[in-house]
Formats: sequence, structure tokens, C-alpha cells
Amino acid sequence: MGLRRRRSVTRRMRVAVVGATGAVGRVTLALLRERGYSDVRAFASARSAGSTLYDLTVEEATPEVLGAGNLDLCLFSAGATASRQLVPAAVAGGALCVDKSSAFRLEHGVPLVVPEVNGDRAHENDGIVANPNCCSIPLTMVLAPLRDAAGLRRVRVATYQSVSGAGASAMDRLRGEPVEEHDLRMDWAFDGVEFDEEAKIRAETRKILELPDLPISATCVRVPVLVGHAEALWVETEHPLSMVEAREVLSEAVGIDDVLVGRIRADPTVENGLALFVACDNLRKGAALNAIQIAELALRERSAA
Repeated sequence: MGLRRRRSVTRRMRVAVVGATGAVGRVTLALLRERGYSDVRAFASARSAGSTLYDLTVEEATPEVLGAGNLDLCLFSAGATASRQLVPAAVAGGALCVDKSSAFRLEHGVPLVVPEVNGDRAHENDGIVANPNCCSIPLTMVLAPLRDAAGLRRVRVATYQSVSGAGASAMDRLRGEPVEEHDLRMDWAFDGVEFDEEAKIRAETRKILELPDLPISATCVRVPVLVGHAEALWVETEHPLSMVEAREVLSEAVGIDDVLVGRIRADPTVENGLALFVACDNLRKGAALNAIQIAELALRERSAA
């Protein structure tokens, strides 16, 4: 089956967007429409059921409805608690589930996928593919080409994450907040040493890159910006890689148009050190677009079988 034929097959899939009224869900619906998907249903909590999005009437997401056997693909961005309850039912009903929450990312046997980095893993699923954290996606898209070119010895990253990463309610709060009250926040769970967001980035990056012992140190902060995450990145490579070589490697990397990389320079404080600055739309490539790309990879494999 040719690629064009496979694409037409995936566009005819019966798709559910679960968590459709949230910040990521709304972007997911818009992207599906842009990409030509026509059989799309929107799901959310009972509180949002009956509302309208993109001419779609929002339905209540329940295990019974999602597991009824009339869906090919479910794109989840409803949070870990809802995903743990709803994803198994959708899988049992025959749907491929791509989940944006932290519920399944680190589970053994569940692929955690950035298509440009480890897209082949998307096929190795039992109905669930996990969509990484919105900072892990751009981070691994930058690190993977550097790993391939010169190996990775150590990574340090400081993230500056917009409020949309905390959901639509956080965006509403920022819009209604006087400018003079805008401030930095650390709104993740804290274990006394680090925030769980920092632990997630470390564990997910290791899994995606398949480097389980890679030393990674992360420091995360929430900034008063609506959309867009940025990361200051310091990398030590196993072998020398000049600033010019690093720029060339990254300029040729697949998908780099969705991740902005700049300030590429040598870090003279360590051997084989590089410093970079990375920015990404956390709602698109950091969430919704990555999920759709994962689904398209996995569903093409199913349609070709």
C-alpha cells in the first residue's frame, strides 16, 4: 500500500478527543481539522458535556462509551486520574490510545514516543502509546541528533514553562491577573529535594533516548506567559563537537522546524561542552501535534498489516 493510500486510511479513522475542552484538547481538535480528519468526536467531563466545540457537541467520557467498539483512535489529554480509568476501557473496545498524561509514560511495555526520535517504538504497543511531557519532547528532539553525532555524557537543563502547561484554568487566571501580580511559580508536587516535573523530565528523557544511566539535572519554573516553553540547555558530549558542527547537525535534524534552537555555543567550563537555548509551542508540538503524529505512525502500520 502506498504512502498516499495509507494517509487516506488514517484520515478515515473514527477519532475521539478526550479532554477536548482543555487547552491541549482544543488545539488537538483544530489540528485534526487542519489535517483532514472528518470523523471526530469530542469528549470531556460530565460538567462540559453538551457544550459545543468546532461544531461538535461535547459528550461525557465514560468507560462504557469509549469502550463501545466504535472508535479507532482516542487522543487523551484529560489528566492521569481520568486516563487510568478510561484508557483501559477504550483499549478493550479496540481503539488505539495515545495518552498525554503521566499515567503510563514510565510503565514497562508502554512506548513513550517522539516520532522524530524513536518513532519505530510507536508500533510496539498493546493499545497504548504514551505522549511525553511538554518539555521532554523538544529536549529529546535536540539531544537525539547530538547523541548520534558525538554521544552524550551529561545534560543540565533549566525550563521556563508557560501557564498553559498547567491547563486552561491557569491561562484564565493569568489573563485576569493584574500585570504587577505576575510572578514566577513552582506549581508542581515537591518531595523536599526536587519537583516531580524535574524527575519526569529526567526519567522520560532517559527512556526516549534509551540511555538509562544518562546524568540529567533539571530545574523547572513556571513563567507568566500564556503559551510557549523555553529551555536553557548545557550538554557535555562524549566526543568533541564544535559550535559549527553542532549547528549543522541540528539544522539537518528531522522536525526541527517545530522546535526553535539558538544561542548554540561552546561551554568552556567543561570538556566537550555546548550551551543552547530551545523554545517550543507546548500545546502543539509539545502535546497535540506530537500525539497525532504518534497515532499516524501507529495506525499506518495497522492499515498496512
